[in-house]
This record gives sequence, structure tokens and C-alpha cells, in this order.
Amino acid sequence: MTVYDRLKAEQADASLYDKASQYAQDFLEQSFDRNIYPSEEALKALELFDEDVPERPTPAHEILKLLHTAGSPNTVILNGGRYFGFVNGGITPASIASKWLADAWDQNTAMDVMSPICSRLEIIVEKWLQKLFHLPKTTVAGFVTGTSMASYCGLIAARQHAYKSLGYDLNKQGMAGAPELRVITSAHTHGSINKAISMLGFGLDNVEYVPCDDQGRLLADQLPPLDNTCIVILQAGNVNSGSFDPIDDVCDKANKAGAWVHIDGAFGLWAEAVPALAHLTRGLAKADSWSVDGHKTLNTPYDCGIIMCKHKAAIISALHASGDYLMLDQPREGMLYTTDMSRRNRIVDLWSTIKSLGASGIEEMIYTFHLRAKQFAKEIKEAGFIVPNDVVFNQVIVHCDNDEKTRKVLQDIQDQRICWCGASTWFGKPVIRVSVCAWTTTPEDISKSVMSFKRAFEKINQ
Repeated sequence: MTVYDRLKAEQADASLYDKASQYAQDFLEQSFDRNIYPSEEALKALELFDEDVPERPTPAHEILKLLHTAGSPNTVILNGGRYFGFVNGGITPASIASKWLADAWDQNTAMDVMSPICSRLEIIVEKWLQKLFHLPKTTVAGFVTGTSMASYCGLIAARQHAYKSLGYDLNKQGMAGAPELRVITSAHTHGSINKAISMLGFGLDNVEYVPCDDQGRLLADQLPPLDNTCIVILQAGNVNSGSFDPIDDVCDKANKAGAWVHIDGAFGLWAEAVPALAHLTRGLAKADSWSVDGHKTLNTPYDCGIIMCKHKAAIISALHASGDYLMLDQPREGMLYTTDMSRRNRIVDLWSTIKSLGASGIEEMIYTFHLRAKQFAKEIKEAGFIVPNDVVFNQVIVHCDNDEKTRKVLQDIQDQRICWCGASTWFGKPVIRVSVCAWTTTPEDISKSVMSFKRAFEKINQ
């Protein structure tokens, strides 16, 4: 049988897709009660995947069965109610189902002519984002892998805009001999921002890092003098404490000086969509670009990042593409707002999630994350642990009365596999980082997780 004949027969085999659906539903049903991290027995089964490149074709049913029997038990249950690591969000039912269909579509979303449905959804979601984040109608959006790439795109646009204001054509004249630009950001800036700064050639030694307060907020009164050579990067949600930089104050100073402001809002930008939390993002619309994830706080499938920029010409000029074969003749071509030409149809995931929740559902879900984080902080303090941060959004920092105890408690919690938390460092001290960002987390999940902390603490004190 030829490859064509075999693949055509498998594509016509409805039982293959029925089995995939059955496996997926079994996995989802188990995700509420299964251990958060794979068991030692499950991890051992990963050896089944160790082999040389197969010489002969493998039937699709066999591949699917192996993935389910040995692969599913080796997943980390991000959509479970007790996963609190790395600000990994859950996933909504509508987006799961939509993703299955969209995966069958397998659309390349570079241009309108490649996928009219995805192009239309990008136009619609762009408008929805303007409204949810209360941004100017001039704001354009690019749909990328995550905030790391979104921030990179935002800073490329910032660089392009700054050079243009100085009368320098970067696209034609290049970096050699270009005027010097200044990058200013928080001493607690996220690692992805430092990565983008390095990739853009600014050099980390040249960055002007502004001191922070005890919550990790940039101190606005210690900003250096600003002018139109400056790119200022702020945080909407410190990755440890969840704190927000003083966006309003800094934007006022930057706007007056002609400096560009980029907001790194990977998970925290969504506070703007919650009236009870919007004080955290006051002044947001005064910035020039914003990066945010859907796959964190909004609970879209992975991967789903968004770059938004109020200066359309700047981002298109920075990310321009050319080629005689390109058919860029529609009002909006998605590839012009990202570094990629070929892109998967992640816009379907984002559209279906927002459509499913609506503005009121987004507000309720995100505010519930805040309530669950407050509950965690309250119960963990009652259990004798220390919480050094003000719980303003969805992040809780936890530590014991000495560093060694903190490390041992975290290791024991991970071994219990009841919940999963991350390790971090806070002002030089090892801490346990708790991020509440899955719609599945209930008050009972919080209490059960706190009990695992208590058991770990009692064990190391025996």
C-alpha cells in the first residue's frame, strides 16, 4: 500500500477520531481528581517512547493508544484545581472543543487569502480587546506564541518609533552608527523582558534599572530624566508578588517627555477587565504597547500571546515583510503585526474563550482567582507560615521562619502531589510561589492544598 493510500484510508476512518475523542474525554474527567504531577510509576513508562527512527509505518490507532496510555499519565494537570505553578492557566470547555475543530482546519493565518475565517476573527477579537482593556481604537493586535514574543514585538515597535522621532531610518540605515536609545525598567523586571532587551541588541549593561519597594513595585520618584530616546518598560503583575507598577504616574511623565511606554502584563493586564481590580491598572491606555497572554489568566489553550500597539505604523514598519508572491491587499493582514509569517490558528482559541465567557464571565472568573488567592493567604498564615506580599491580584508568596525549612517544605509538597507550587527567590530569600489562575480551583481545593503545606511542615519538624 502506498503512503497516499494508507493515509487516505486512515483519514476516512471515523473510529480513529472517535477514539481520540474518547481518550480526551477520559483525560478531562480524571483531571479533577488525579494527582497533579505524574507518579513515579508513570514517569517510568516514558521509556516506552525511547526508540530509533521507526523503519516501518505505525498505524494511527497504535500511536494514539500509546499517547493515551503512556502519555496522558505523564501530563501535569494544569487545568486541575490545585496547580499553582508558573502562572499556567486552565482551559475552558468551549476552547477545548473549538481547538479540536480548528486543528482539523489546520489553517495558516499569515494572510486573509490563506484563511478568511481566521482573518475575520482576528479583526473581531482586536476590537474586543480594545473594549475589554479600554484602549484607543487605533490599537492593533498581533497574535503570537506568548508574552515573551509579544514583548519582543512591542519593543521592536518602540525602537522603530524612537528612531523615526530622531529622523533616523533604521530599516535603511541599520544599527551601525544609529543614535543611542535608553531602556528603563524595574529592578524586578521579568526575565523575558531582559531576554528581549538582549535580543534587540540594547545590552543588559546599558539598561537603567529603577529600584522597587518591598512589594516589587517600581518607585516612580526614582525614575531618571526621560526624553524621546527612552523606552520605559513597566509591569502589570509582578511574577512573584503580583504587584503592579505605578502605571498612571510613570505614563504621565513619559508622555510629557515623548518616551515610549511598554506594559508587560502577561497575566496581570486582565485586571483591567475587572472593575473591582481596575485600580491596579489605572492609566493603562496612556501607554504605547502592551503584551498579555490568553493562556494564563484568560484560560485559553496553549499557546496564545497578544501584542497590542496604539501606533500601527510603528509596528508594521518594524515587522514589515516583502515578497512578490505575497498577496497583502486586505484591510488587515495578520502577519504584519508579528514576527512570523506562518502562524497556527490560535485566534480560534482566543475568540471561542471570550465568546464563551463574555465580559461578565471574564470579570467573574478573574475576580474569583483573586478571592481564592486571598483565601490561600489567610489559611496559610493561620497554619503558621509567613506571607510577605500584599495579595492584590492572584499571587501569594509563602516561606517558613528559615530558608532550609522553606526548601524542605516545598520538596515535600511536591512529593505529596496533592498540589503543585513553584520555587522562587524574594529579596534574596527562597520562597514558595502560589499562582491561582484556573477556573477549576474551588475553596475546597485551596483548603486541601493548605493541608498539604501543614503536613509537610509537621513532617520536617518531627
